Amino acid sequence: MERGIITINKILSGIRWQEQSADSEALLARLEEAAITRMKGGLEAEVCRITLPDMKLVLKIWNRDSRPDVSIQYQVLEQVVRQGCAVSRSYAWGLDAEDHQVLLTSFDGMPVKKVNADSLTAIAANLLDVHKLQIDSSSSLKVPAYDFADYFFPAWAEQPEIRTLAQELAEQAKLTAHQLIHGDYHLGNILEASGTFTIIDWTNVQLGDPRYDIAWSILLFRVYLAERNASIYRSAFEAKSSYSPVELELFEALAALRWLQLHRTTGVPVQRNTLKAIRTLMRENRYVPDSLSESL
Repeated sequence: MERGIITINKILSGIRWQEQSADSEALLARLEEAAITRMKGGLEAEVCRITLPDMKLVLKIWNRDSRPDVSIQYQVLEQVVRQGCAVSRSYAWGLDAEDHQVLLTSFDGMPVKKVNADSLTAIAANLLDVHKLQIDSSSSLKVPAYDFADYFFPAWAEQPEIRTLAQELAEQAKLTAHQLIHGDYHLGNILEASGTFTIIDWTNVQLGDPRYDIAWSILLFRVYLAERNASIYRSAFEAKSSYSPVELELFEALAALRWLQLHRTTGVPVQRNTLKAIRTLMRENRYVPDSLSESL
């Protein structure tokens, strides 16, 4: 996870903070005392751990191709943490010396390595809690609501057969865009510390359909975890929500189409059993034609 300690604090010195929480001024002033350790980041950003004598923080720097609106992430976290959601606390966001967006949050543990029935149920419940959150209508925060097809299926021109089927399924599903969704909920975006699970990486936060948010999450668990664990995870949603298995199956078909499109274009992680798992999932789903699973 760690990439080595940065001895000269060049990262923090050039940051121009744009927004910060009411009680963060003293904390930001102390950052010059911090030790900074590079951590494993993703395709979109660099991640650093900031260690002070009495606390740890995380600084995420969007210095790669991705250009999300980090102010939205900051404000969403600031609001939902007050509602008791299991998310990182946001302290400030700003721009570094090269005008890359940065976000300073609490340090909430390490990525989940092992799961069991209790932890899978808790992780599912956390996502359902996100969907219940209310954004304060009196604030200036405007959570975006994107066109579903354009956002989750951007490579239309390259995948005409996926486009046609996805449009048909989306119409049949009667998609909505009124509730807060995470957009990419999987174990890589969940941290654990002393049995507590915290949701991170809100790059894809938007107003959308919680059924799709759940279905995408279930698909990733089924493809990258043991089938037994994925089954427990899916059952937790059926037990704790009003969504029927048939309803979720329709949205899982949409999620499978998105996974397939990403696999064909920008790429997705492919492990030893990944293709076997996605083929099985697609063959079992009544809404996915056999021809698509056979194309893998």
